[in-house]
Formats: sequence, structure tokens, C-alpha cells
Amino acid sequence: MSYGAWAVDPTLLLMGAVLLAALSGLPLLLKPLSPVPAQRLSVLLIILATIAGLVGAISSLLSGSSTSYLISLPLPFGPHILALDPLSALFVIPILLVACSCSIYSLGYWPADHHPRTIRKISIFFGLLVAALLWVLVARSVGLFLIGWEIMALTAYFVLTTNDDEAEVRTAGSLYMICTHTGTLALFGLFSLLASATGSFQLPATASLDGAAPFATAVLLLALLGFGLKAGIMPLHIWLPSAHANAPSHISAIMSGVILKIGIYGLVRTLSCFSTVPLWWGVTILTLGVISGVIGVAFAIGQHDLKRLLAYHSIENIGIIYIGIGVALIGASNGSNLLILLGMGGALLHVINHALFKALLFLGAGSIIHAIGTREIDRMGGLLRRMPWTAFFFLIGAVAICGLPPLNGFVSELLIYLGLFNGAMQGNGAAAVALAAPFLALVGGLAVACFVKVFGVVFLGTARTDQAARAHEAGSSMKLPMALLALVCITIGLLPALVAPLLDAAVTAWRPGLAVSELRLAVAAPLGWVTLLGLALLAAIALFYRISQRRSSDPTSETWGCGYLAPTSRMQYSSSSFAEMLIKLFSGILRPHSHLPEISGSFPASSRFESHLPETVLERIYLPFLVWANEKLTPLRHLQHGHLHLYILYTLLTLIALLAIPL
Repeated sequence: MSYGAWAVDPTLLLMGAVLLAALSGLPLLLKPLSPVPAQRLSVLLIILATIAGLVGAISSLLSGSSTSYLISLPLPFGPHILALDPLSALFVIPILLVACSCSIYSLGYWPADHHPRTIRKISIFFGLLVAALLWVLVARSVGLFLIGWEIMALTAYFVLTTNDDEAEVRTAGSLYMICTHTGTLALFGLFSLLASATGSFQLPATASLDGAAPFATAVLLLALLGFGLKAGIMPLHIWLPSAHANAPSHISAIMSGVILKIGIYGLVRTLSCFSTVPLWWGVTILTLGVISGVIGVAFAIGQHDLKRLLAYHSIENIGIIYIGIGVALIGASNGSNLLILLGMGGALLHVINHALFKALLFLGAGSIIHAIGTREIDRMGGLLRRMPWTAFFFLIGAVAICGLPPLNGFVSELLIYLGLFNGAMQGNGAAAVALAAPFLALVGGLAVACFVKVFGVVFLGTARTDQAARAHEAGSSMKLPMALLALVCITIGLLPALVAPLLDAAVTAWRPGLAVSELRLAVAAPLGWVTLLGLALLAAIALFYRISQRRSSDPTSETWGCGYLAPTSRMQYSSSSFAEMLIKLFSGILRPHSHLPEISGSFPASSRFESHLPETVLERIYLPFLVWANEKLTPLRHLQHGHLHLYILYTLLTLIALLAIPL
């Protein structure tokens, strides 16, 4: 790559962004500054980091080249290399867009003068978290990668547990920490295998390993465990619902929007190291994606907690990304460049899209919680009139996450669908991908049902509580980030050809063989038709809205009560009643709990019905297994006497055994 006299290396720009983000919490430690201006200065540093990082990432994507630097550090697992290529540059874009939006949002949602106890903690660790996310993307050696990975894990814990005076928050943080360090343990095994295969602690070069080698299967399984725990793929998702529900809303946005995607990045980067890919790899990842997508959205439908519902939709969308990756791997095993381009292009675009619309939804949920003080969906209602801007932005996010035109979620799912259909037409092993198409359609239909429930119960009808009746619209500092994210969602949905070259560069970096092909997304997918049909759909919606407004004689009337003259909020559908039929359909998997009222006598006393959807995988699989293991391993505790000389004896016996193994 050649640069003009004024140009700056993209890797250096991104490292500048890392430095600015890491230092963004520093103003809150300076005593001359009061918390309010210090928070604003912190946000400004995040904005500057966003500008520098986006310039570097986009220039790397447009040029299609990579730059690297060898740095001298007194750390193990060297030599230590920092590099930026189009694949990692693509992940930089959603990280910085979401981080910048969340930082600005915090000025209204988490103002320094209202949270003097926690503002320093959340601001300092937020900046370090953003820096660590970017650091992982540019690390090309095991030591630097693991350092960035661990800083990311720890800082995410601290921002998650901002309200550490609440027991539920501490429990969610502990579960997250257990899961993330279990994943890190798997990564130590993964990198040890790669180092033994390559003889170096550098991350292997693209297409430098043989997928048919004996160690390759262990590498894949460790990658699925280590990176799958971070991504939240089913059934490794157990930390995700409670963490996203109990974190501050702008932290939930960055956790769901980008921290999960670092798990995707790690898996994609690991897979890029193999020149040959067995067919069963793609089928396995495709199957995991189908399971996560269907079961994730099924769990979401039954939730009463707004943020927990959104968390389960993250599991669903991670499943969609896995489906795209599976399509690309099946294409790689069959030598189909078209499947590689459509599958990985759709997966990477969905990485960006999910980050955008899920952050938008979490920020919208935060505005609602900020206004009425609860996450319970059934305590909301009628918020459209009181919070019209929040309702509008939330609706854009809801349409996008359902994969409906003319928004960005439709485009990425369209690419994956095209990959599935083309795989079916190619025959051979690639035909297996066609089996995923009906499940992807099922996921989309269930997502629509879920968000019809959410938007209807939260924003339509009448207020269900006094708090909802007194709700107020979010301030400008909260509406501006939502407007920015909504605008990007609309832009990608209407003009997908703008991002197609960026995706082409990233997929080519993942699979260099595509560089010699003239196949591009603009050719493989009807992106021009997407634009035309999207604009036509928007025009039809605007026309319909205009006509309906003219015909409406009393737009402020109460909800129609079917002839009943005294309707109350209790006569509206609740979140449970709306989802009851779908929950029964999946009851064998979801295992819902229902508390039926006891009705007796001719004049029974007042009673109520309650239903609850447990975290089935955690409560019925993991916890019972841990209890069983604890009981069975109790005799081994006698080995731990607290006597130092016995521990030295154990160490000696272990060393003798290790020395005897080579003999």
C-alpha cells in the first residue's frame, strides 16, 4: 500500500484510538476537574478515538492491504506483533460506532451529578474496555492477544457490576466471570496446540494449516468452546441473559453489540488459518447456529423482563451469524467461491447489523427504564404518546432485528438465504445447507411475533401503572445516539452497495483465494433491487400513513373496548397472554413454570395467575451436574490437609510422573 505525504498508517491510527480510549477515564481522576465536566471530557476522548479508529479501519478496507509492526516487550509468548488487515478492520467499525453512541448516551442516562459513587468506576473501565476490544483485533501474537482478552474480560466485569450493592448484580457478575475464565482456559489449550504445530507463538498466517491434520479437530473444538462462551452461542450462553439484564443499559448495549462479536472474531480468525476445511466443520457450526437461533428466539418470546428479552435475541442473532459461517465453511470444503462469499459476507454484515440494531434497542430500553424505573414489560403500556421519539427509534430497531425490509437486518439475512439456496442447487455436500433455510425462516417469524408483543405491550394501549402514565421522553444526549444508530441501520438497508466493497475486502482477507476471482457481492446479490424495492416500500408506508392521518377524526380517543364503556388497563393483553400459545408449542424445551390460582366456593376470593420461564439450560443441566460432581468429588477433598509438606510431596510426585512419561 502506498501513502501520500499526509497519510497515516491505518495500524497507527487504530493504536492511537486504543490510547485515546484507554485514557478516556483519566479526567475523572483529576482533582481540579469536577465530575460533570470530567465526564464530558471523557466522552470527547471516546469520540476522538472513534474518528481515528474509523479512518484507519475504512482506509484498510478500501485498500485491501494490511500493515504490521514488531514491538519489543519483556513478555513471554513472543515475538509480539501488531497488525491490521481488512478482516479485523471490519470488526473495528461496529465496536467504535456502538462505543461512541453509548458514551454520548451516558451523559443523560448516567450523569455524573446523579451517580457520584459509580461515575468514576464506570467511566474508567468503559474506556479500558473499548481499548481492550480494539487491542484484541490488532494482536497477532499469543501473548498480546491473551493480555487484551483478559483486560477485556475484567473491565467488562467491572462495568457490568457497576451497581455492586445489589445482590442480583453481583450474582450475574460472578456467573459471567466463571464463564469467561472457563473460555480463557480453553484458549490456552487452543494456542498451545497451534504453537506446537507451527513452532511459533505468532498467530498462524491465513491458509497456512491443514484442516485434515490430527490436531485440527482439537483446535476447532477448543475454538468453539473458548470463543463460543464469549459469543454466547447455545448452550454456552448461560451467563448472557443475567449479565445483559442487570448491567446499566448503555453497558448492555456494548456487551451485546460488540463484546459478543469478539467471540465471533476469534472463531473466524482461527478458521482462516486453515487452507482445507472438512465438510463436517461447516455442518457442525451450521447446526449450532440453527439450534441457537430457534431456541434463543423461543426463550425471548416468553420473557417479561425487557432487557432479558433483548439478551435472548442476541443468542438468536449469534445463531444467524453461525449459520452464515457454516455456509462459508461448506463452500470452502466444496471449492465454491460463491458460497464462501455469500455465507461469510452475510455473517460479517450481520456482525455489523446486529451490533447497530441491538445497541439501538438496548438504548431504547434504557430510555424506558430511565423514565418509569422498571424493566417489567407488563408495568409499561401507552408509552407511544409520552415517548414518541423513543418509540420511533425502538420500532426501527425492532424492524431491523426481525430481518424485514427496508432495514439492514434484511440485507444480511438475504445474503445468508442466497447462500443456502445456492448450496441446495450445487448438490454434493453443499446441499446440506438447504436444511437450514426453513429454520432460518422460522427464526424470522418468531422474531416478528416477539417484537409485535414487545411494541404492542410497551408502547400501545393505555398505561398499566402510574409510573407509565407519568413517563417522560429521553433527553437530547440520549436521543442523539439512538438517532445515529437508526440512521446507519436505514442507510445500510437502503444502500447496501455502499458496504459491499468493505465486505468483499474482509472476505478476501479471510479466504485469499477469492482475490483471484472476479466474484463480488455486488454481482452475487441483487443489491440494486434491494435499494429500489426498499425505496418503494418506504414510499408506500408514507402514503398509507398520510391517508390514515386524514381519515382519523379523533386520534386521541381511548383504545376501543369492543362495546364496553369502562375499559381498564387490565383488559389489555399482557406479555404472558400474548405469548402463551407459542410458549406451549416449545414447552418441551422451555419448561415454563405456571402458578395456577386456587378457586373454590361460589364466591371465590380474588386470585392471580403467574407464569415464569426459567433459564432451562443453566437450572436443569449445568447446576444439577455441578451438584452431582460436588458430591462425587467430595472424597478427593481429603487430599487437601493444609500441610505444606504434603503439597510439596504432591509436586514431587507430579514432576516424577512428567519425567517418566517420555521414557
